[in-house]
Amino acid sequence: MTGDDAYRAFGDPEGRFPAVESVGERLLGSLLDRAHLIPARLVGPLVAQELGHAGVDEVAILLQDVDQVDLHPLTGPGLSGAQVPIDGSPAGDAFARDEAVDEPLDGGRVRMHLPMLDGSDRVGVLSLVLHDPTEADRRLAQRAAGLVADLVVTKDHYTDTFARVRERRPMELAAQLQWESLPPLSMTTPDVELAGILEPAYEVGGDSFDYALDEHVLHLAVFDAMGHGLTAASMATLVLAAYRHARRRDLRLTATYAEMDRVVAEVFPGRFATGQIARLDTDSGELCWVNAGHPPALWVRDGHVIGELTGRPTRPIGYGGAVSEEHAVRLEPGDRVLFFTDGVVEERLDDGEQFGESRLREVLEETSAEGVSAAETVRRLSHALKAARAGRTSDDASLLLVEWKAPPRDDELAPDIPEASPTGSGSR
Repeated sequence: MTGDDAYRAFGDPEGRFPAVESVGERLLGSLLDRAHLIPARLVGPLVAQELGHAGVDEVAILLQDVDQVDLHPLTGPGLSGAQVPIDGSPAGDAFARDEAVDEPLDGGRVRMHLPMLDGSDRVGVLSLVLHDPTEADRRLAQRAAGLVADLVVTKDHYTDTFARVRERRPMELAAQLQWESLPPLSMTTPDVELAGILEPAYEVGGDSFDYALDEHVLHLAVFDAMGHGLTAASMATLVLAAYRHARRRDLRLTATYAEMDRVVAEVFPGRFATGQIARLDTDSGELCWVNAGHPPALWVRDGHVIGELTGRPTRPIGYGGAVSEEHAVRLEPGDRVLFFTDGVVEERLDDGEQFGESRLREVLEETSAEGVSAAETVRRLSHALKAARAGRTSDDASLLLVEWKAPPRDDELAPDIPEASPTGSGSR
């Protein structure tokens, strides 16, 4: 079968597509064709090989470590690169800004650092050297970075290869249990943006968070299980599972709280977990929540904390039989809300004073004023808080930041897709 015959056989009787592949089609096509069978250990070498065939030099695939301080290279034939800090390096700038960063070299060469994004979750950075790159070269490199991110994320489900690169020291068993239960640390759409983080990354035991975006409803949750170690991690995992079980049946927030409360009371009698569960209507900006013993979330507008999500809190999850109370506010486009656990503000400083919410507000406003993404805000905020506490984290400390950007514009994003029929996913 000739090339023209092949195109006609696959539904192109008018011969609109060229029979000869371009460099970009050959590169991306070869990666896609071989990706489904390639073992994880060969992902990096395969990428380096195919990019080399396309005229690219010095390929490096850099993954962020668990606490998002450094970028670490995959190793293997054809791969280069060394560990670099996220703060203060060109590759780190690409990771932090979610955009390509050029590093000029001699002879018209450019080392490009391209963020590897799986959807909007930050996977790492693809670095490569091109000679006098054109705009077409840059587009191809960016698409290659996205494909490499997808390869890493897909293979990561059944290998420890990438986890070993990210984990720079042994992780405690309780922390391993918690990290395995988390969703991606960040998500961005034209309507909403969010990011979360757990610390201390290698010892966290009782904290967890979750989210899901269904139709025009963003579900949010933050939990802090009583105690430390495996018992706390096991209870947090159970709370998270009960939350997801209720959420997927579209229960109201009050009914979701009741189900979690009942399950924890039955399985862990005498123990409890604090938490907040919430729903954001991305059409209207209405945010509803139930607070089960957590510090009130902070409400941020134009880089300033304008208030707290207050209201009478409900008893912590696990006491059994409590009736919860739902509260609501209306956000404006661009507003952010920071949910956090008490470990963030209750840490003691050298003089015995608690770190406190006022210091949290100061650091949050300083970080928010820089105008960076939610993911980068949370990363910087976490590191700034640890520095302000002189590195102390005697309790788990977790953050979940959400921004309502604007009402949905589905007709602009996918104008040829007919509008979906209404569902019950927006009910509270």
